[in-house]
Formats: sequence, structure tokens, C-alpha cells
Amino acid sequence: MEKTAALADAILSGVGGQGNILRLENCMTRVRVEVNDEAKLDLPRLKQLSGISGYVKQGQQHQFIVGPGKAAQVVDAMRAQMSGAAPAAFDEVERNKAQAKARYKAPMSDALRKLANVFIPLIPAFIASGLITGIINILKRPDIVGDFATHYPNLLGLLAIFGSAVFAIMNILVGVNTAKVFGGSQALGGVMAGILSSPQLAQITLFGEALQPGRGGVIAVLLVVALMCWIEKKFRAVLPGSIELILNPLLTTLIAGTVAILALQPLGGVISEAIAHGASWAIDRGGILVGAVLAGAFLPLVLTGLHQGLVPIHVELVQAHGYNALFPILAMAGVGQVGAAIAVLLKTRNARLKKVIKGALPVGLLGIGEPLIFGVTLPLGRPFLGACLGGAVGGALISYWKVATVITFGISGLPLALTIVTGKVMLYLLGYLVAVIAGFAFTWLLGFNDPEE
Repeated sequence: MEKTAALADAILSGVGGQGNILRLENCMTRVRVEVNDEAKLDLPRLKQLSGISGYVKQGQQHQFIVGPGKAAQVVDAMRAQMSGAAPAAFDEVERNKAQAKARYKAPMSDALRKLANVFIPLIPAFIASGLITGIINILKRPDIVGDFATHYPNLLGLLAIFGSAVFAIMNILVGVNTAKVFGGSQALGGVMAGILSSPQLAQITLFGEALQPGRGGVIAVLLVVALMCWIEKKFRAVLPGSIELILNPLLTTLIAGTVAILALQPLGGVISEAIAHGASWAIDRGGILVGAVLAGAFLPLVLTGLHQGLVPIHVELVQAHGYNALFPILAMAGVGQVGAAIAVLLKTRNARLKKVIKGALPVGLLGIGEPLIFGVTLPLGRPFLGACLGGAVGGALISYWKVATVITFGISGLPLALTIVTGKVMLYLLGYLVAVIAGFAFTWLLGFNDPEE
């Protein structure tokens, strides 16, 4: 393992360091790297490394041949070294962000961020799905488009397929991404998800009960693929390179698949059902109070990093019910912050702070709140509290009105209105307006120390 770490360090240095790496991956025998600046690449030195037996360039990708089984080990070691590297210089907002996250970071935040990274690559698909569903809802309304649905049923049918496709392959996508995040073979991650989702499971009976295809949803997939990655890494470390390429995927699939069917899929089913029913029950029964607490506490959760743990819950709610009543409530936290930022903009005499707010407000309206959090409200203190209170008011109303969206996550703020379930769009927009006004009012009343510089 020391030789692997040394080779990883040498390759990392030869390609120009962490900051020069645009993409890093491996195949069975090769370390594959794409770089930002070719001038920083020291190919003569890399080709002479004892652990590299060959070099190939395909397009923008530099491929270093290190041997079967070893490629994955070297890439794992490179990623481990990269994750421990010190960050580069930050601008003011980024510096505030880094300092705040370091200060308020919760013990489980890194693990939850790793979990969220499984779903982040799926955001474009979730956005497309939600917006297409919103378009379909509009096209089905006679009071807006007349008899469109009657005259163009095939077009609506195609749009429905486009909008629902991501959910048809959700488990496979999550399996592939989980394997990538946890350092396993992405193809095997997809295979594990495919095993759990296979319709043929319904034809198999174990312990007197028929198996349920897809039980546990993404929670079961996360558990199984995480186990698969752990098993694969163990075999990778102990099996000789000459046979690791063949035996590792075989043994990993058989062992992880067996444990999945016997234990992890049933466990995932219990967890996912508890999440879906528990969250829905809390929102339905808690009403105003639950909505206020959820929205009011969301910005502090963002600071601690614990909000990452909500991502699988969003996915489970859509898989279980076809809609997500939690996300619009949480979205009000960012909306309250918009109101708080407007209050600061009107009250401050600091030209530089005004410039920061004017630059961050447009994206804040669109649901991207980090520039406002780390550039405006959090450094000033009391406006952050005003934003939380404003969000709580909006969240209370959204919960009371039972507003829900058809997406898991990905877009927020005003664009989220396009994905709200039929009949609740105007209520969402009204809640948005009230949250802005409340955030403004609380911040205006609480005040803040106008910065000299």
C-alpha cells in the first residue's frame, strides 16, 4: 500500500497538482486524467515512473497504464490525498462561507454531504422532469389552453414519458452514483440496483413470502451499494492483481446480492416506509407549527451541513406519494432571506455591502441562497435571525395550505412555482410574498450594526 500511495503522489505531482485536475477516473488497467492546463503536465517525468508501464492519450484524456486491479487503488489513493489538501484562495463570500461551515460544522455533516453527492448529479434530470410535469398540468387545463388535451393526446403522452423517465430508472442512477461516491465499480453499483428492482423477484418466495421488486427504493439501493463498495475494496486489497480482475466482481456480486435480498432490502423497506409515512404524517398533523419549525430551522441546518441528510427523504416522498410536501416548506427559508437582504439594502450606508446585495439578490430570488447567507445575513448576525423568522412565517402558511411539488429537489425560489401541483401554484406564490415581507419586517425591526468597512 505504501508503493501505491507513493505512485499516487507522484502522478498527482506530475499532472500539476489537485488544482490542475479537471476529471479523474480509472478503468481496469489505466488511471485516466483530464487537466485544466496542459502546460503544467510533466509527461516525461510521468512516463519514467516505475509504476507506469505505458501512456496513451485519447482526446483530452491522459491515460497512464498501471496494471489490472492497481488502477482503482491508485485513483483511490489520489482522491484521498486530494480530499486532504488545503483549499486555494477564496474571495470574500467564499472565505466567509468556508469559515462559517468550519465553525458550525456538525459531526455528521461530512457523511451526509457524501450521501447528498449521490443525488447532486441527478439535479438536471429532476429539474427537467418537474418542469415538463408543470407544462403538462398547464396543457391539461381547459381554462388556459382550451381543448388542447383533446386534440393532441399523443403529444401529452410523449411529454408524460419525458417527464417520468427519470423515476423509471431512478434506482439504477442512484446505484451508479453511489458506487462512484463510495469508490466502487459504477457498473456493479448499477447491477446491485438492478437486482433490487428486477420484476423477476416477484416470482421468488423466501421464508414463505414473495419478494417485492423495488422495495425500499433508494434507501435500499444506498445500503446495498455501500456494502458492495466495501466488499469490493476488501477483495481489491487482498487478491493478487492477476486474478483480482475476474474474481472480485464475481465474489462481490454474489456476496452483496445475497446480503441485499436477505437483509438489506427488507431493512431499506422499513426505513423508507417510516420516512415517507412519518414525514407526511408530521406535515399533515402538525400544520402551521411543523411548517414554521422546518422552514425556520433550515438555514441553521445549511450552516451545520445536516441539511444534506434531507435529500434521500425528498426522493422517498416523491417515490412513495408522487409529490413532495416538504420541499416547498423548506424553500421558504431562502425566501425569508430575500426579504432580510432587501431590508439590509435599504438600511445600510455601506456602498460595498449594497453592491454585494445587488449582485446576490437576483440569484436569491431564483432560490440560490448561499451568496446571501455567507455574504450578507450571516456576517451581520441579526439579519440572519430575521431571515429565519421570515422563512418560518412562509413555511407555516405553505404547510397549512398543503402546498406540494412534483420534484425531489434541484430548483427553489420563484422557479419552483412551475413544479407545484395543480391548484396550489397561487398559494405558493402568496406564501413566497408573505415570507419576503416577514423577512423584511423582522430584519428591519431587529436592526444590525452597519459595517464601517
